[in-house]
Amino acid sequence: MKRYGLTLGVLALALLGLALTQGMMGGFGPGMMGYGPQYGPGMMGYGMMGMMAVYPPEARLIPQKEAKARMEAYAKRIYPGARLKDFMAFSQNYYAQVVDEKGQGLFELIADRYTGVVSPEPGPNMMWNTRYSMMGGPVQTPVRFPLEEAKKLAETFLKGYLPGAQVMEAGAFPGYYTFDFGRKEVEGMLSVNAYTGEVWVHTWHGFFLGE
Repeated sequence: MKRYGLTLGVLALALLGLALTQGMMGGFGPGMMGYGPQYGPGMMGYGMMGMMAVYPPEARLIPQKEAKARMEAYAKRIYPGARLKDFMAFSQNYYAQVVDEKGQGLFELIADRYTGVVSPEPGPNMMWNTRYSMMGGPVQTPVRFPLEEAKKLAETFLKGYLPGAQVMEAGAFPGYYTFDFGRKEVEGMLSVNAYTGEVWVHTWHGFFLGE
């Protein structure tokens, strides 16, 4: 029994490591959101999505219009009726929420601003999404925190994290919510788990540049 438990523990850690690696490098595996298309010079091209951003001096930004088109094409490969919502530009990447025909949140995407490589957003989107993530699957437990209660949890967290900041626009996804926050304008983004109430700050975006 001890050996069996140890084996399960090692397997769980391996799966977690794989999910985090996917979040940093981009791309979906067959057990997550299908094989999404990859754009740009490759996963390890000019810049690697996520933690590393290495580019040649002559690197030029991908126009926002092109980034949107690439992200939308990626999303439609996963869900044909998908459309983008709340496209935003940050210093580290472009970001967009993906919704269905009824406007219900499906998942979140990011795109490298220089290479145009599109990938699933790391963090909550990779770990908490109960429909489109490696860790997803049928959930028997009812949602503990509806949107308004999750918003209150986010506000409580922000009192210490960034005094004076307010929760702004919200997006609901399977298993969690994502909120923009800031003092006078958007300064960042965080998510709240619908089942545990945990808060996850999206530290990988960098500075907000505009919509």
